Amino acid sequence: MQPPGPQRISIDGIDDDAQTFYAAVGGHETFEAIVSGFYARVANDELLVTIYPDHDWAAAAQRLLMFLEQYWGGPTTYSELRGHPRLRMRHAPFRIDVTARDTWLRHMRAALDDVGLAPANDQVLWSYLTTAADALVNVR
Repeated sequence: MQPPGPQRISIDGIDDDAQTFYAAVGGHETFEAIVSGFYARVANDELLVTIYPDHDWAAAAQRLLMFLEQYWGGPTTYSELRGHPRLRMRHAPFRIDVTARDTWLRHMRAALDDVGLAPANDQVLWSYLTTAADALVNVR
């Protein structure tokens, strides 16, 4: 999935160009909590640990955090350090089947539940995550 510009939202029916989704949901602290909660679960999942080389949780968490922050209108650190996300290409070496996708989504759903976003914001983020996870399935 190609990253668009900052994801902007409408707040109380007023389109505010200064307000990104990133800022609206709490910025760095919120995304860090989501990523931390997610990787705490992944590190203990028998299926998903095989996808992460050398169990380098800190580096994997940092990459996901930078990607999500940039995608939703936060700092552009991901592109500055790693270039274009090229999610499908970067995930191609790993066996991602429907079971792996569903497991990844289960842990991400739990991490989202931990932070308790407002329902509308939760739906926006969840919709993106499920679409992205579907796109990364490379074994049918």
